[in-house]
Amino acid sequence: MSDKKPINDALEHMSNIEGYPTDVNLKKLPKPLRYFGYFFICFFSISIIFILIGKLFL
Repeated sequence: MSDKKPINDALEHMSNIEGYPTDVNLKKLPKPLRYFGYFFICFFSISIIFILIGKLFL
């Protein structure tokens, strides 16, 4: 659970019912999901770098 405290009881109830997303710590996930997360982040980072390099030289 995150350390964020709700302002009042109504917001706490709404967050419990609707299930607002919480912060994810990749170190606590199982290894396959952790590796997929690292791959996903690296893939998009490298893709953005290649797109920027391609735009500069073409």
